[in-house]
Amino acid sequence: MCISVFENLSSIESRTTLHNGVKMPVLGFGVWRMEDGDEVISAVKYAIKQGYRLIDTASVYGNETGVGQAIQESGVPREELFITTKVWNTDQGYDTTLRAFDESMKRLGLDCLDLYLIHWPGKDRFKDTWRAMEKLYEEGRIRAVGVSNFLIHHLDELINDCKVVPMVNQVEYHPLLSQEELHRYCKKHRIQLEAWSPLMHGRLDLPVLTQLAEKYGKTPAQIVLRWDLQNGVVTIPKSVRPHRIEENSKVFDFELSDDDMEAISSLNENKRLGGHPDVFF
Repeated sequence: MCISVFENLSSIESRTTLHNGVKMPVLGFGVWRMEDGDEVISAVKYAIKQGYRLIDTASVYGNETGVGQAIQESGVPREELFITTKVWNTDQGYDTTLRAFDESMKRLGLDCLDLYLIHWPGKDRFKDTWRAMEKLYEEGRIRAVGVSNFLIHHLDELINDCKVVPMVNQVEYHPLLSQEELHRYCKKHRIQLEAWSPLMHGRLDLPVLTQLAEKYGKTPAQIVLRWDLQNGVVTIPKSVRPHRIEENSKVFDFELSDDDMEAISSLNENKRLGGHPDVFF
């Protein structure tokens, strides 16, 4: 079932507007498990050359330094890029989050961050972490604040005791885990859903995806990414291979029919390929 759609999906430059007015690219580039140094630098620079403007990293990835170098060497003005990083579980808490943010910014070489996320809800410190993020947001050091891997009960707890409602919730989202109830909740609270692991770690050999790829003259990966976008979900595929980086960006020249959207959504098995937010600490 299509829950929400973006108004404009005409090009890789398409953006969605967060509830605080900040414009966020609908297609981004993830760098999970990329080695710091040449690998991540080359991949990010190539992605930016292909038109990607959203780059998503995290302190625990260990490659913020390389991402920062790629940004500096890309030749694209900083204001055109949308950079995301995340505070890791062991850094949660008020003072530790403030320190972790400063360290991330030093590695990235940035003065202002476009989006800062709580990486996982953890056990019992995410509200203290959020207070620190609200402080950074109020000081203008972060343009938007959000969370990652938060379920409805986490969001309820946070929203009931915060000054700033999260602008983004980045979660595992793909045809086998479509999280429709969570998506409806986020839409109700004007929280933008964002997909990590949209390509299911390459597990795309599903008959429906293969058939639709043949029908539209696209790859199964492109079919899935287009499904994300037409569902109103920001998506951040990751690859270190130039041809895959380029391929993943070419999802703006076709449109899936309503029936085909439903066929992909019907693949849902509530199957997680990553950790469960209630037990991943």
